[in-house]
Amino acid sequence: MNAIIVDDEEYARQALFFLIEQQCPQVTVKGIARSVAEARKILKSEKIDLVFLDISMPLEDGFSLFPDLEKNTTSVIITTAYNQHAVKAIRASAVDYLLKPIDKDELHTAIKKADEWRTLRSMSAAQFNNHAMVYNSLHENMNEIKAIRKINLPHTHGFHVVDVSSIMYILADSNYSTFHTEPGDKIVVSKHLKEYESILEDCDFCRIHKSRIINLRHMISYSNKNGLVVKMSDGSEHTVSRRKSPKFMETARRIFRK
Repeated sequence: MNAIIVDDEEYARQALFFLIEQQCPQVTVKGIARSVAEARKILKSEKIDLVFLDISMPLEDGFSLFPDLEKNTTSVIITTAYNQHAVKAIRASAVDYLLKPIDKDELHTAIKKADEWRTLRSMSAAQFNNHAMVYNSLHENMNEIKAIRKINLPHTHGFHVVDVSSIMYILADSNYSTFHTEPGDKIVVSKHLKEYESILEDCDFCRIHKSRIINLRHMISYSNKNGLVVKMSDGSEHTVSRRKSPKFMETARRIFRK
């Protein structure tokens, strides 16, 4: 894969360049850009498969480069020193990212995923169009870092881009998570429930059982008559485990005081 590095910090650029040179023989760095403007020039003159992109840069931030990347099958790996809320936005959008300082094993994993995604996009027109939706949802999420607005749920040929507010609850089934959304759709994702627990914890979601997370905005009632049970807007009922009950009650009180 031909790659470029886009980062305004010299140390970060050089550190990543040498790490790729030493650890990733399948990647050739064709250029190093200090700004989005420099990156555009390289993209026009070289066939680039992968961009390592810093988001926080002066003049133009990394998002300004997305329209140029949407025109082809270039994969993107975000390199960031952002705080945990920004990382949640990136993870919710299903874009690969590397936290600075970059770990070599995480670099290998991200490059492998980026290459697989690039291959899928080149084979499918639907997946090619999906590419733009992924970046759009990332930009929207990052505009208001603490409030994840959309979540990209991967499937075999791309992503379902879902409004977080439409998710009623998520059920775990072994290594899979099933999203139940309005108006009654089910989306199965091959990721553990824990992945989404951390992404959605600031979005009025609560894990009430080892196998389920609910959106408290879709809860219409709860009762502790025969154990703690919540009723959701679709009529379904879900038991809150004894261990999760204190956290559930605390979260519910906090949310409904808003």
